[in-house]
Amino acid sequence: MTKIRLLASLVMAPVAIAAILFLPTPWLIALATVVLLAGLWEWFDLAEIEDTLARAVLLVAHLGVMVAIVWASRWREGYTLALYQLAALIGVVWWLVALGWLGRSRLGSNHESFARAFKLLAAALAVIPAWCALAWLHAEEPAGHRWLLTALAVVWAADTGAYFAGRAFGRHKLAPTVSPNKTVEGLVGGLIAGVLAGVGFSMLAGAEGSDLAKVALVSLAAALFSVIGDLFESMLKRHVGVKDSGRLIPGHGGVLDRIDGVLAALPVFALGKALLEF
Repeated sequence: MTKIRLLASLVMAPVAIAAILFLPTPWLIALATVVLLAGLWEWFDLAEIEDTLARAVLLVAHLGVMVAIVWASRWREGYTLALYQLAALIGVVWWLVALGWLGRSRLGSNHESFARAFKLLAAALAVIPAWCALAWLHAEEPAGHRWLLTALAVVWAADTGAYFAGRAFGRHKLAPTVSPNKTVEGLVGGLIAGVLAGVGFSMLAGAEGSDLAKVALVSLAAALFSVIGDLFESMLKRHVGVKDSGRLIPGHGGVLDRIDGVLAALPVFALGKALLEF
């Protein structure tokens, strides 16, 4: 499984990096929309929305919100990122609420209608702010594309570091009722890897030496939130008794399995970068 996982990563990573570095922001946003909506479709499975028409209507509704944000952000003088920034802030607040939900992981596991409604609301509060944070990071001059790559590198490194540190040193369970395989040792390894990746890639993005401590702090926060995103999806999967959100990516499961940490980390990184001004 590790070999298949590695081969899939070797295919996906260069494509993602090339898109981030070379596509203009509107095209990257369009590509991100496709990926995030694919993950959202899988989220509907975890929310137990089985009717295809209902799922299609919900998907179009989310797309409509995205289009509305783009349309409302256009001015005669140019373009404003205010709505994207507001959405990112809402996303950070949501993931703090999600952390509280993880502490009551059985909430929503009874398959009743109110649970589905909460999970659908959670989907909107996860996907749309992450999409807005991605657009915000990439659109900022002069090196937004490199800063977006830095944010994603934090998540990728944290996930990889946690996987290998957990396999090598894992002894103490992190959240056994939600994700039995995750360990405290894996968390620590992932956080260290995420911070190192954030600092390293930030220098490629043009960060000055005086900014590196701030970058490290924001990278740490983003890596922590990526764990919340990962655990939250694990909780949803346990509610419906599945191991993966889908089978699209060999060795990795579904699209949502690959972007769960990204959904939580991007708003944190974007907002932290803006607040600490690096």
